[in-house]
Amino acid sequence: MPSPSATPAPGAPSGLTLNREILRLAVPALGALVAEPLFLIVDAALVGHLGTTPLAGLGIASAVLQTIVGLMVFLAYSTTPAVARRFGAGKTGDAISVGIDGMWLALGLGAVLAATGAVATPAIVALFGATDAVAFEARTYLMISMWGLPAMLIVFAATGLLRGLQDTVTPLWIAGAGFAANALLNWVFIYGFGWGIAGSAFGTVTAQWGMVAAYAVVIRRLARRHGASLRAQREGLRSSARSGGWLFLRTVSLRVALLATVVVATGLGTEELAGWQIAFTIFSTAAFALDALAIAAQALIGKSLGADDRPQVRRVLQRTVAWGGWFGVIVGGIIAALSGVIGIIFTGDAEIAALVQPALLVLAVAQPIAGVVFVLDGVLMGADDARYLAIAGVLNLVPFLPALWLVSTSGVTGSWGLLWLAVAFFGVYLLARLGTLGWRVRTDTWMHH
Repeated sequence: MPSPSATPAPGAPSGLTLNREILRLAVPALGALVAEPLFLIVDAALVGHLGTTPLAGLGIASAVLQTIVGLMVFLAYSTTPAVARRFGAGKTGDAISVGIDGMWLALGLGAVLAATGAVATPAIVALFGATDAVAFEARTYLMISMWGLPAMLIVFAATGLLRGLQDTVTPLWIAGAGFAANALLNWVFIYGFGWGIAGSAFGTVTAQWGMVAAYAVVIRRLARRHGASLRAQREGLRSSARSGGWLFLRTVSLRVALLATVVVATGLGTEELAGWQIAFTIFSTAAFALDALAIAAQALIGKSLGADDRPQVRRVLQRTVAWGGWFGVIVGGIIAALSGVIGIIFTGDAEIAALVQPALLVLAVAQPIAGVVFVLDGVLMGADDARYLAIAGVLNLVPFLPALWLVSTSGVTGSWGLLWLAVAFFGVYLLARLGTLGWRVRTDTWMHH
């Protein structure tokens, strides 16, 4: 085990304490991450009882909203390192101020997106080519939901602020309360008031703004205690926008990779597309736990860099990468053991289960790589190395897109087609990410941001 730094930062974890610190941050972060898909599941379950047409409309609206929200998640990831750096340096007031700047930026972006999205909703829904009845339900849900976007983005930034202060418990409580309020309000508005799919959208938007109110109370109290300004600071806004811009580009490259893979899976056939959906759902589920580790790495790296404790930064890097790798081994083992029955659990169809099993075995083997990749992502975000992450995101597509093209033009379908698609995504793409991220952390250059 590495020896402790000669001059550790106040409260800097080492040895077993570092393991406890990682768990202290990662476990509540996992709970908060899981709350987000639970929102969607509750919405789907409640709307589903209205009939297939409203549920299909919700599917279209959710796809649009998840794309927007996925692209905007940089607001959390750019706020965390900025706050953590200042917190690690003992400047808690400045840390809170820069986090509040991130929240102001989120409000501005959210307002623009809400106004634009509300106007563009009919055109966006029309792109999906749904029937008139389904399109009407999708437009209804999406139009109302657009006004919850500013709230969602403020919650991202506020979550990033508290993570930077090494607090992942408060976001868990607020996410849990938001989930409960969402379920209750949806039920009241849909069935109590008879508002149908509009009730679901109103319930979710109300819950989102309720979460903003909860964060506002918590952060205002923190700002008063540490003498932080609640007003937007121009330099802070500029800094958040600069870092966020690079992370936005990184997210775009990830979305390109995901969408391109779905396009190729669609070309293979309907059953293969269903099989890919199963494999990718399992990948996404495992990613929640790995993301929680990445969040812990992000917060601890930012704090240690702020304290100018380079040996501690290295220890956090080594320990979180080890955790990511070993967790990947465990999750991979579970996926491999269940690979024969996962398809049956999802569809009840033995043929689909046999079709998807080879792809699931590739996913299982790739889990340790995924574990390390996710953690390295978090480490470099914690160091605010956003520009490199954006460049690496583009570089990762260079070997991946030709590999996808080979799968799509090979004429191979069925379980072999799905197997090679899995090799392209879980093999070529993840290995490209491992290469670009691993190359970056081999020296200390990334620490100088």
